[in-house]
Amino acid sequence: MNQEQFWQLISEMNTKDETSEWLVEQLAAKSANEIADYEIHLQTALQQSYTSSLWAAAYIILGGCSDDSFDYFRGWLIACGQETFESAVQNPENLANLIPAYYEEDELIPEFEEMLSTGFEAFSLKETGDTEWDNEIWEKFSSLLDEKGYESFEQGIKFDWEEDEDELAERFPKLWERFGENPLG
Repeated sequence: MNQEQFWQLISEMNTKDETSEWLVEQLAAKSANEIADYEIHLQTALQQSYTSSLWAAAYIILGGCSDDSFDYFRGWLIACGQETFESAVQNPENLANLIPAYYEEDELIPEFEEMLSTGFEAFSLKETGDTEWDNEIWEKFSSLLDEKGYESFEQGIKFDWEEDEDELAERFPKLWERFGENPLG
């Protein structure tokens, strides 16, 4: 699976109702190598979006943002598709226009934790017929990723911002105008 096919699968997922379940089932029907390729593309997108500026944007949007919340936020961002993902990574201020208005109306939070485990769940479903965690299956999946040359990225970020409302409002005026006083979190 190449990067274009990865993003095409994400795009197709967004036309379905049970998005992560659909994605896991589609992936499980592919070869183990294709599932591993998918996981590498997913991890690459997570790494590309692991920036101080995007974390600051998530902090404003959610009214605070822990490590886990930032992971779930990035899972949501990837699930939005390539165009939205790339726009937000390039300039997090774009999120002021990329998050649909109904998020406020329906009190939705831009987080998608389930997205983060789709590759492993698909591999597990293919191997065992089940998506439940299994250490042996995880080791097998991890070994396959290693064989493909995947190296996990070191998470550790130095913020170039502080939890200072004036600084955040000045740096991200559009995001602050929309979410600063009324965050989605």
